[in-house]
Amino acid sequence: MFSIEHEFDSTVVTLVDEGATPLQEDVVINAFEECVTIEQLDPRTDRVQKITLSVAQLRDLGAALNLPEGVYSLSSRSGG
Repeated sequence: MFSIEHEFDSTVVTLVDEGATPLQEDVVINAFEECVTIEQLDPRTDRVQKITLSVAQLRDLGAALNLPEGVYSLSSRSGG
């Protein structure tokens, strides 16, 4: 299950783990204009862990999910 909320400066997506145990803590994704943050509570430390991805890293992650094993470099294409 997931929810989507549009805030003033970001879009917030919350992923809720459902189903058989063991379940993971909710994942909160904040999509800003210049970066994306991913947050999840670490129940061992009771602290929220945060990862920040640049827009380029997010693009690479999206591409990586659909490619076979290997090393890649995505190049930007200019208009023509």
